[in-house]
Amino acid sequence: MNIQFDYLRNMSQQDIIELNTNEHVLKHMPLARGIVFDEEQCIAWVKAKEQQWIKYGYGPWAFVVDGKFAGWGGLQYEEGDADLALVLHPRYWGLGKTIFHKILKKAFTEMGFESITILLPPTRKKLEAIYSLGFEFDGEVTINDERFIRYRLYKSVSI
Repeated sequence: MNIQFDYLRNMSQQDIIELNTNEHVLKHMPLARGIVFDEEQCIAWVKAKEQQWIKYGYGPWAFVVDGKFAGWGGLQYEEGDADLALVLHPRYWGLGKTIFHKILKKAFTEMGFESITILLPPTRKKLEAIYSLGFEFDGEVTINDERFIRYRLYKSVSI
């Protein structure tokens, strides 16, 4: 299985729309509720994600598995932190851990981060995997009136 990271701008708008409107995916994305994610919204969304690369030197990638768009994520700027996002189409959910480890390798070796965060909605109750990967509780944040629990992973713990 070949997993590549690419820019979102290189992906099909239809594939991105299909992922970001998938009912199973949306259950885990409270900030996407109520948004009509059509072609116009997709163009604006990709542009905003790509702007992070320009402004901060990092941003989300498209995940490509065996030549097919599987999802998006990576590191996004969030209040001074590199925040990890990992959004996969349900047919690729089994690859989450593999992609996660590729992101960690980039974050801590190639990009030189000392820590990364992950924001989860309070509805996410199964947290054993987060803690087993070395993340620690690091407070709460509110984004667009949605509450999230922040967890942090330090480079020294992950290596």
